[in-house]
Amino acid sequence: MELSKNHLDNIKALKSAILQSRYRAATLVNKELLTLYFAVGKFISNKINEEKWGAKVIENLSADLQLELPGLRGFSATNIKRMRLFFESWEKHSLIRPSVSVQLQVIDLEAIEFRPTVSAQIEKTFFGLSFSHHLEIIQGTQKIDERIFYIQKTATEFWSLSTLKNHLNNQTFQKTGSLPNNFSKTITNDEIRQKALQSFKDEYLLDFINIEDNDEKDERVLESEIVQNIKKFLMSLGSDFAFIGNQYRLIVEDEEYFLDLLFFNRRLQCLVVFELKTGKFKPEYMGKMNFYLSALDEYIKQPHEQPSIGIILCKEKKNKVVEFSFRDFNKAMGVSTYKTSTILPAAYKGVLPDVETLKKLMD
Repeated sequence: MELSKNHLDNIKALKSAILQSRYRAATLVNKELLTLYFAVGKFISNKINEEKWGAKVIENLSADLQLELPGLRGFSATNIKRMRLFFESWEKHSLIRPSVSVQLQVIDLEAIEFRPTVSAQIEKTFFGLSFSHHLEIIQGTQKIDERIFYIQKTATEFWSLSTLKNHLNNQTFQKTGSLPNNFSKTITNDEIRQKALQSFKDEYLLDFINIEDNDEKDERVLESEIVQNIKKFLMSLGSDFAFIGNQYRLIVEDEEYFLDLLFFNRRLQCLVVFELKTGKFKPEYMGKMNFYLSALDEYIKQPHEQPSIGIILCKEKKNKVVEFSFRDFNKAMGVSTYKTSTILPAAYKGVLPDVETLKKLMD
């Protein structure tokens, strides 16, 4: 048994070293590319402002570059416009050493010092992201703190481009830490409380399940859809969650009880129960969840683990009703909602331009 444990420890150590090495290597490559794209973006931005370059000039520039450097990738007219966007999005939040000589019309990469100055944390993660990741974040966010959030999450949790898009579409930044909860009363450790607040969202986008919003389906149908798409559900929860099972059986005084979905959160080091409700939140749900958490902590929780947390995931809720329902319970609980589609309601269609029109306006 000891040999097996040592073997697992060795595997973990090697895995950590490999991931760190890959991250450092990717960071070096990305830093070179991002610095180049930033410099080109600055060059183009200056030309547009000073010499009134238009789209045709950029298209000709791209075509001429292809002639000068056959096989060159990444410098299409569209991508050059994106480099300009990249520069202008970070210009005010970065330390830039003068790099473009207007007189000589050259871009001296050796003279460039491009470093985000928003915070010490972002300097460590900024160059770990690809240009494509940065563009998604720039185009999908409004404020700098939101942008920083997605950069840090993408770098530290190794989000793929599709995972990042999913989190942007789901508005993870706005929903993280905003769900109604009783954590301030039930979680006494400040660090664990903050981690718990950051681990759950007010609303989850379940657009991968095949249930219409107006369907009055029972909870088992919703549960079945989630379990069949458990990988996507885990992506919506975050990288720290591990799925234990659905309809998890608890036995209390010879009676069976079944939890809808049970997870373990590595960051919080605790069990997490999700109870599914296809309708509106009701106060009586709290008593049942409190009972489940007490049983989990008594019979299932390991001695080194933190007390369990319960999340009631329902179709809709009223926050004041939820707040009153929490008051007399001593177990950590929260209430989130879910939606199954990002489609604009019919009443709003035609009020805003469609995606293609918006893209043309941006160009």
